[in-house]
Amino acid sequence: MIETLIKNPPRTILEVWESLPEGTLCQVINNTLVMSPAPLDSHQKVLVKLSSKIYLFVEENDFGEVRVSPYDVHFDEDNIFQPDIVFVAKENTHLINERGLFGAPDMVIEILSPSNKGYDKKDKKQVYEKYGVKEYWIIEPYEKTVTGFTLINNKFVQSSPAVGIINSKLLNSTFRF
Repeated sequence: MIETLIKNPPRTILEVWESLPEGTLCQVINNTLVMSPAPLDSHQKVLVKLSSKIYLFVEENDFGEVRVSPYDVHFDEDNIFQPDIVFVAKENTHLINERGLFGAPDMVIEILSPSNKGYDKKDKKQVYEKYGVKEYWIIEPYEKTVTGFTLINNKFVQSSPAVGIINSKLLNSTFRF
């Protein structure tokens, strides 16, 4: 692999990203490589609790698929994200293959970390809106505050803030964490 990279060095950010070892915590955000350290314990606690509840609900109701980070979601060559939790409705599961999801998930949940707050609240939110993510949830893990966005007429509309709860209209269910 190294010999190949020396003979044929990557010329684009996508080529650099594709040359990284499997499992590398790296995203392409607006054609920039963004690497992150492992998440903090408070982040992981919320991730495990919430993802397991959503996964069980989706499985029991045969609504589609749930994935957790690190999992690559390919929007385009300039934006390949690793959201914390992704839900893909049954009718969109054809977008999933071995390398990840190629297209917009129906729902994304991002749990904030000190290193990613700006990306999750601005850059990634804009891409999620542009590509038609139906629901986007941002969670601050310490206070468990939740900010939700629902796509209406191709624009995100913010829902009322909550604490420790996601009220998903898409899944017609409430998830407490």
